Amino acid sequence: MFNKNIKLVITGLIIAYAIYQMIEGYIGNGVFLILFSLIFVFLYFRNEMILLAFLRMRKQDMEGTQKWLDKIKNPEGALIKKQQGYYNYLHGILHSQKNLTKAEKFFRKALKLGLTMDYDVAMAKLSLAGIAMQKRRKREATTLLNEAKKLDKNNMLTDQIKMMQQQMKKI
Repeated sequence: MFNKNIKLVITGLIIAYAIYQMIEGYIGNGVFLILFSLIFVFLYFRNEMILLAFLRMRKQDMEGTQKWLDKIKNPEGALIKKQQGYYNYLHGILHSQKNLTKAEKFFRKALKLGLTMDYDVAMAKLSLAGIAMQKRRKREATTLLNEAKKLDKNNMLTDQIKMMQQQMKKI
């Protein structure tokens, strides 16, 4: 919605006004304004459009996810590096049903830019392993599967990893 730099300027202005309010004796207003400015700090690190896209993804609404991602114009300028990683991660998931070459490009870019959660990195590597397996690149798929297995600390992807390893034996 707002550019990342505009969010920082808004935060600075709100904090400056909060300090002014505290100096004038309106301590409650100042405290409220400082707490209110934390919303913009949070939205600096977590883009609101990506959060809404994740909510749509959770409901299995791929069209809605695409709609929220399309609202981000110029992701390189509007998002910080980790947000760009998640932007590409979501695009990779969306394209994994239609175009494997595009999905592979988005997953690789997401891994290069960085993802915060180990689970997300493991999921991206697992998806890349599936794409590599479909393109008959067994060595790369095996490497990616092993990396995904190491990153899956909560054993949430264990079934998918085992299933892919069994399919790898058939190739």
